[in-house]
Amino acid sequence: MGRTTEPGAHVSAAVAPAGLPTNPWEKWGWVFASIWLVFLVYPVIAVVESDASTGVKVLAFACIVAFAVANVMGYASHRRVWLHLAAMVVLAVATIPVIGISAISYTPYLAMLSALALPAPAWKWAVGFWAATPLLSLLGIDGFPPYFFLTIWPVMLGGVMLRIFGERERVAHEAQQQLAMVAERERVARDVHDVIGHSLTAMSVKAELAARLVDADPARAKAELESIQATARQALAEVRATVGGLRAGNLEAELATLPRVLDDAGIETTVAGTVADTDPRHRALLAWVLRESVTNVVRHARAQSVVIELGPHGIAVTDDGAGCAGVEGNGLRGMRERVAGAGGTLEISAATPGTRIQVALP
Repeated sequence: MGRTTEPGAHVSAAVAPAGLPTNPWEKWGWVFASIWLVFLVYPVIAVVESDASTGVKVLAFACIVAFAVANVMGYASHRRVWLHLAAMVVLAVATIPVIGISAISYTPYLAMLSALALPAPAWKWAVGFWAATPLLSLLGIDGFPPYFFLTIWPVMLGGVMLRIFGERERVAHEAQQQLAMVAERERVARDVHDVIGHSLTAMSVKAELAARLVDADPARAKAELESIQATARQALAEVRATVGGLRAGNLEAELATLPRVLDDAGIETTVAGTVADTDPRHRALLAWVLRESVTNVVRHARAQSVVIELGPHGIAVTDDGAGCAGVEGNGLRGMRERVAGAGGTLEISAATPGTRIQVALP
């Protein structure tokens, strides 16, 4: 039972990463942008109150409407955000001859679109540029509100925070994906190791038995060879199911098949307790533990008998073989990881003689 170092099972699992979470602003930003358009009432009022001719006012209104459309489209189509942002700047500048300094009312829209939609690192430079807009008050421009920063800076701060939180969430999700992929690879490696190790051990024992019986009892030898074929087919199916994440341990099936494997190896099996004595929550895990424990007994223990004990708090497998020696192999490490993941403990101790593996689960 882990008496010798087992060869590592290097399995490369091709796990397709799930899609990254979409920042709400990438999907629904155009809705909020549409709501914010209500604040374009200020340049509209400025146009109405201007001394421009009717035709010029109509053109100014058209520019404001086009500005609103470009703003909404900037959130809806991030691939063309630079185009929409440039259009907004041109349209805003086009209204300056009519509304004058009131054109600064467009600045929050430009700042928010820059913060939430521009790619990195360009958005930082753009936001910095719009954040400097209030400094124009130092030039003494007539009509420029001296406390404009109280309007623009909180808006930009909100946009920057939303952008940062969205990027942090994306990075965290990417890390979670990587961890999930590593965990999936480890799961596949453990499961394939358990399936292949048990199946090859069973086939090896049956092949040795068939070789001994081929002259003395040809009918029995033929039956063992057919059993080897069935075991190989079952192993292939289990590997496919394991890679697909569909296989779960079946304690009742293991208790039915493993004693036959032990018997073929000349090992007497005693089972104390039944499946009904175990916790239903942990039966799949107990099936994996039982399979790996019996496989190790057959491969390493040189035992004459094995006792399997089932109870409400776990399982114990005791053999009268050669005892523990050497470094734990992949099988036992995988078993420990499974048990630890379920909040239980695995203890390997010397019996008299042999080895005892005991798993305690909550």
